[in-house]
Order: sequence, then C-alpha cells, then structure tokens
Amino acid sequence: MSKIRVAVVGVGQFGQNHVRVVGQSPRAELVAVVDTDAARAADTAARAGCLALDDCRALAGKVDAAIVAVPTSQHAGVGCALLEAGIDVLIEKPIAPDLASADRLIAAAEAHRRILQVGHLERFNPAVQALEKVANHPLFFEIHRLSVFSARSLDVDVVLDLMIHDLDILLSLVPYEVEEIRAAGISILSAKVDIANVRMQFQGGCVANLTASRVSTERVRKLRLFQPRQYISVDYGRQDAMVFSVDANRQIGFEQLKVEKAEPLATQFNAFLDAVETRQPPKLDGRSARRTLEAALAILAKIEEHSGVVARALVPGWKP
Repeated sequence: MSKIRVAVVGVGQFGQNHVRVVGQSPRAELVAVVDTDAARAADTAARAGCLALDDCRALAGKVDAAIVAVPTSQHAGVGCALLEAGIDVLIEKPIAPDLASADRLIAAAEAHRRILQVGHLERFNPAVQALEKVANHPLFFEIHRLSVFSARSLDVDVVLDLMIHDLDILLSLVPYEVEEIRAAGISILSAKVDIANVRMQFQGGCVANLTASRVSTERVRKLRLFQPRQYISVDYGRQDAMVFSVDANRQIGFEQLKVEKAEPLATQFNAFLDAVETRQPPKLDGRSARRTLEAALAILAKIEEHSGVVARALVPGWKP
C-alpha cells in the first residue's frame, strides 16, 4: 500500500515530537510542516526533509491527514479548515477550549466524512491498556499527576493541560454518569489555575480523587484503583501495573500485569493511521473527547465557585 501523506500543523515543543514520530513511521510520509513562525517551520522542514508552510489552508490536495499541535484556542479554526478541505485530523487534547468549538469540529468531521481523533495520549500507554482489561467494577480512584513548571500550554488551566488525561481514563472506566463534583484550585506561577484537587462521585457510588499540579518539584504520574477484592496500581511513567487481590480465604495475592512497553505517541499515531485506512471511527473520537471536555469545564466552574468563597474570607483585593 502507498504511504499516507501527513502534515504536522504547529511545530512547537510538542509538535516536534509528532514530526519525529511521523518521520519514523514506515506507513506515513511527512509531506509538510506548518507554523505561523516561518523561521521555525523552515528549520523543522530542513531537518525533516519536507515542505515548510505558514498557512494550513495550503495543505489542501497535498496531504491525506494532518496532526494539529497548535495552542488549544486555535484548535477549532485550524481543525475545521483541514476537515473542510477533506483532510483527516488528529488533534491534540483538549479537543477545544469550549463545548461550542468542540461541536464545530465534530460537525465538520461528520459533514465532510473525515476522521477526527483526539490526542488523549495516556489511553495508548501500555500500562493503561493493561488496566482496561482488569478494571471491572471500579469503586474508588486516587490519581496524582504532578509536573515541574513549564512555559508550555499556559493558555489553559492545569485541568485542561494535565488532569484531562486522567479524566479521559476515568470516564472510560466508569460506566455511570457523574453525579457530583467538588473542586479547588489555585493560580501560583501563571494567570491560570496551576494546581487543582477534585472529588468526583458517579451514579452507582464510585468516587474519584484527582490532583494535578504543574508547580511540583517532582514528576509523578500514578493511578490507584480499588474494586471488589482488588487494588490496582498503575505508574504511567514506568509503564507498569500491579494487582493485589484477596481470595475467598482472605489470602492476598500479587500479580504484575503483562505490559509490553512502547511509546504512546507512536502507538497513538498508528491507531490514527488505522482509522484513516479503514475509515472506521477511532478509539478516541470527537464525541468521547467532548464528554471529557465537558467534565473538565464543570470542574473549572467548581474551582471558580470555590475561589469566590476563599476570596470573601481574605483581605479585600486578594485573588486566589
């Protein structure tokens, strides 16, 4: 089969990773990179051996698919232009900054019969894929995602930047709707919320505690799940998963789940190419990403509500 012609739109810090993955794929041909910074586009294109462009609309007729790694605020504009040009799209998470923009992307994909996949990368983490096979009745989650400060993705709050990965996994594992959300967050080094703590309760009784921070002194990526007679621990970074079980005789057993380590970004790209080739809906389509975005925005609303309570208890003019 001929290679799928691909472009990467937005070649900043994370876009460079996409350029590398596409360039290494035997199934794809990196035809072009696009960036509003013409010098950055030219430099990347020279190293990758492809075309440099400064406008995604110039891709029409040149590529079959595109990866969108521009700031979240630009997702709908860039994504819709590509979909309307007949180009399949893998767009970075979150799908959009708001539900109306997400709806525009979903509608454009459906109207033009294009693939729209959203880059919730942790779903392609081998440890998470192992977890999906054994999670059968989740009752309680404890999730931590901590990062050191970076100037990347400061156009969105930590909920949309980091916690959204875990929200996506959580919503995929719990077969019930969200019943209640409590949340608190603080802005420390940016104008957005930099650290957040959330408690979510689902119909059916499952409860999840999530903490996300981009002002930590260490990098932590861990999920703990409790279900009847089992405790499951996942380390995203190490790509490992362990299960502790209690049998009918109250004996504790331990099992290290089989995990075949791989780069999630490459696995995600292969899944996207599969969808492009087969025309089957991707594992993470626009509608599932919209549901995750809706939960994230509900959390941010609760954080705003909590901030108002805190502000009233402090000296006039102080903002959390």
